[in-house]
Amino acid sequence: MSHPVVAIVGRPNVGKSTLFNRLIRKRLAIEESTPGVTRDRIYGRVEWTGREFWLIDTGGLTFEEDNISREILRQVRLALDEAQVILLVVDVRTGPVALDVEMAALLRKTEKHVILVANKADSGIGEASAAEFYRMGLGEPSLVSSAHGLGTGDLLDKVIALLPEAEMPSDEDDLGIAVIGRPNVGKSSLVNRLAGVERVIVSDIPGTTRDAIDLLIEREGRRYKFVDTAGIRRKSKVEESVEYYSILRSMRAAEDADVVLMLLDAAEGVTEQDKRIAGIAHEAGRALVLVVNKWDKLEKDDKAMDDYRENIRRELAYLSYAPILFISALTGQRVQRVFELVDYVAEQHALRVSTGKLNDLLSDAMAVTPPPTKKGKQLKIYYMTQVKVKPPTFAVFVNEPELAHFSYMRFIENRLRESYGFEGTPLRILVRKRTKKEEGA
Repeated sequence: MSHPVVAIVGRPNVGKSTLFNRLIRKRLAIEESTPGVTRDRIYGRVEWTGREFWLIDTGGLTFEEDNISREILRQVRLALDEAQVILLVVDVRTGPVALDVEMAALLRKTEKHVILVANKADSGIGEASAAEFYRMGLGEPSLVSSAHGLGTGDLLDKVIALLPEAEMPSDEDDLGIAVIGRPNVGKSSLVNRLAGVERVIVSDIPGTTRDAIDLLIEREGRRYKFVDTAGIRRKSKVEESVEYYSILRSMRAAEDADVVLMLLDAAEGVTEQDKRIAGIAHEAGRALVLVVNKWDKLEKDDKAMDDYRENIRRELAYLSYAPILFISALTGQRVQRVFELVDYVAEQHALRVSTGKLNDLLSDAMAVTPPPTKKGKQLKIYYMTQVKVKPPTFAVFVNEPELAHFSYMRFIENRLRESYGFEGTPLRILVRKRTKKEEGA
């Protein structure tokens, strides 16, 4: 299921972006001492003690009446609506100021879990300085130094304790399908055509679908839960604050899905943004079908489809496993094949191969192409086993993991696909060092 959301809020220049970068372990948000640099919400994924959540950085709140301040306030309110836990960041060195108190009052009205984070607690500044913040009515502050990482582990423990447990699907027999893509590629039109009824607003205006919309379709005794998501634009093209959260919800819908339908516009070809969006499904390990919509609008000859397919394979080389379907949601051309391909890639996504068959395949592969040698030492592969499905994930046990070059693991992956298909699903290969216990077995 999709991960819960944690939002970071606070006035300008208290270290929100530095904390954000520390928690996601990447330098993603802009860190700048000038107030107001982070105006748009930025989000990243955090993993801690086996739990994951989305973390959102927001702009510094001032409650002033200029356009930028009003826009930041709108964005922060969206973050508060989306989040299960809120981190209010304050500067322990300055003590509570009027803006901190005003924000605390705003957060108390949300009835959400709020953690007061007293940042910049370094250089000998400690609990005595933080005690002033008790009067803000948010309980004991968490002392951290986001610049140096002090106290962030304890903070994450608090966050995890407040997050809801992952929800179980309401019906495990429902097949979840997320429809993703750029604005105006025909996502809503496709869902409507599949449902046979106008259940989703269709418009030529890009960005009409703001939220992820669920639609249950029953066909031949099987239920399909389609999620029509908002179009995902390049960040520089997103002008309205609500669209940032549309992107986040689209990403979460892809995480929740069993199968992702990635729509492309036949008239526009594969764009750079298409590559980024398709990567969401790939990184999430979802089964994937590439759907080329508006095929009816192209002037074609008998080679058009083959040429177009070749171009997609070239532009989206990392998705060579994904089947390609050419449709017209407007006319209904080949639309019913969507169900056929969704069923097929869902089966491939859940395919399991016995350890015995895997090791026969491994022996044959190594006989054809022996494992590589590095600095006079050869990689030895002892055995392989499948450890999970959705996506199919394999553990390969070796003598020295650092000798396992990615190109040889890609060779093993290709042999798996040649033997068992796995069409429409990414594969994960984990390289593990064989333990002494296993060596003695």
